[in-house]
Amino acid sequence: MSWRIIVDPIACVGQRGCADLFPERITLDDWNFPIVDPKAFERALLKHARRAVDACPTLALRIEQVERG
Repeated sequence: MSWRIIVDPIACVGQRGCADLFPERITLDDWNFPIVDPKAFERALLKHARRAVDACPTLALRIEQVERG
């Protein structure tokens, strides 16, 4: 099973914490808004992704399960 992280660009206010908590998949643009790597990640990174999602003050991040096959 794999997952990916999704950002709602309307809800995001560019607080930059998500990139600090999940740098494996999130970088920042010049205005501190997230650039999310769309590739799926494995269970080993799920804990880090959840931490970033839980810390988002505007609830702009979510984790989506990706079906393989």
